[in-house]
Amino acid sequence: MLNEAFQVRLWKRKLCYVAQWQCAWRAAEHHLSDCSTRSHLEQTQAFMLTRALDHDDTLLSRFISTSSSLGFPSYAYSLFISNHRPCTYLYNTIISALSSSHPTRAISLFNALRFLGLPPDSYSFPFVLKAVVSLLAIPLGNQIHCQTIVSGFNSHPSVVTSLVRMYSSCAHLSSARNLFDEVTFKHVSLWNTMIAGYAKVGDMSNARNLFDHMPENDKDVISWTVLISGYTQVHCPNEAIMLFRFMQLENVRPDGITILAVLSACADLGALRMGEWIHNYIEKHNMLKSVPLCNSLIDMYAKSGDITKALQLFENMKHRTVVTWTTMIAGLALHGLGKEVLDVFSCMEKGRVKPNEVTFIAILSACSHVGLVEVGRDCFNSMRSKYGIEPKVEHYGCMIDLLGRAGCLQEAKELVTVMPFEANAAIWGSLLAASTRCGDAELAAKAFRHLRRLEPQNCGNYLLLSNAYAVLGRYNEAGMVRKVMRDACVEKVPGVSFVEVNTRVYEFIAGDVVNINIVGMCDVLQSINRHLKMVYHKSAQRGIDFDDCTYPYSF
Repeated sequence: MLNEAFQVRLWKRKLCYVAQWQCAWRAAEHHLSDCSTRSHLEQTQAFMLTRALDHDDTLLSRFISTSSSLGFPSYAYSLFISNHRPCTYLYNTIISALSSSHPTRAISLFNALRFLGLPPDSYSFPFVLKAVVSLLAIPLGNQIHCQTIVSGFNSHPSVVTSLVRMYSSCAHLSSARNLFDEVTFKHVSLWNTMIAGYAKVGDMSNARNLFDHMPENDKDVISWTVLISGYTQVHCPNEAIMLFRFMQLENVRPDGITILAVLSACADLGALRMGEWIHNYIEKHNMLKSVPLCNSLIDMYAKSGDITKALQLFENMKHRTVVTWTTMIAGLALHGLGKEVLDVFSCMEKGRVKPNEVTFIAILSACSHVGLVEVGRDCFNSMRSKYGIEPKVEHYGCMIDLLGRAGCLQEAKELVTVMPFEANAAIWGSLLAASTRCGDAELAAKAFRHLRRLEPQNCGNYLLLSNAYAVLGRYNEAGMVRKVMRDACVEKVPGVSFVEVNTRVYEFIAGDVVNINIVGMCDVLQSINRHLKMVYHKSAQRGIDFDDCTYPYSF
């Protein structure tokens, strides 16, 4: 009887210990979810050490992931190496944590995993391949590809997808496509990864072809978003918007990333009606709390001509990041509202939001458009002295453009000589345009020589130099420039305009005779032309003087 009572007490004590350990485990997990600083992590680590929870692989793995996500990868690494009995699970965690911030160390840990004789699993290879992508080390990627074959994971869906992503990110699309074609059963993530690979390098023809051959049931919101984003990045906004319409017809609900891509396309096209429809969609689905979406809406409205609506959105935002302020400043600069730009920038400083490099590009651009030379100089000088931002070549380009537009050619030339960068095409282009306005043919010729080397096929440079000579009456030199342009087979880029009708954007190219509607459009224009002439003659007979009246061109 005594023995049985002792056994009961022993079991009760064990159950009590287990209950206490489980309670401590849950408390540690709760502490980890609340961690936001290094101090919180250290307190949680002390809590785990005093309760012998540092030997639990699951909790330690969670601790390493949290440390890395909070921006303390070195602290996560120190925790890992202090563990004297690491397993594949913990190795995978630390490799994943270091793959972006410390890719070289992550690859070393993967090699250490194999050296210790621990078998890599289906998680190990995707994590280490992510580190390879960070380094763009294709020879190392080839070696790991061979190891997946040896380990028997070369046909695992997540491993194959990671290999395709690695080859695509390293610009080896042929290897990625060969691997993609070898797979008999293609998961949706594999399709999306291959399409994204083509879209990333701007090969939208192959991306669209692959998308069209993708099984209809496999196309998800990611598939559509990848293709729409690709069209936006290669400056094909019309195609992006058309694809978005097809996506709606297929009843695929767009997410925030899709909306961002379509808003960017609307901004490029100036498709205000389409942008307003998307704005209503965002409000309907309660997505206006997203700061990036609000920033994109402000950018879209500003670029589409409705700066009032952009300001209204900006003023209604409760939380504004530096990107929000910069987007609003850039929108106002685009409309030539220099005073408003400075007012918004002043409010930004009062709100203790530190401007970044892009903010100053927008401010200097605004000063350039409205001729605020002194203000531009002050802003340019304050970048380094007040905000500790070292001016880059883009800032020097804006400053040179500002000085050139204001006629301060000598100061602009001096700034080119003292800046710590080699002048790029934008800077020489600004000098060429300024010298054309001021009639400085020597500076125009010097800028053109540099531009011909940097942008040999840019027709605008030839035309600016020709105009510079023509303004000074040096018509022989102007003709020679035109002849050089013809001999170099540089063609003038035709003008393009867009018209939005019923949320659909139509593109018109100057001199386009292939358009099937060209005959009808010419008939309408001729009718308008005849009507205007008739009105003009009737008004002239009544004695109305039209000094500023100009006849439209005849067709």
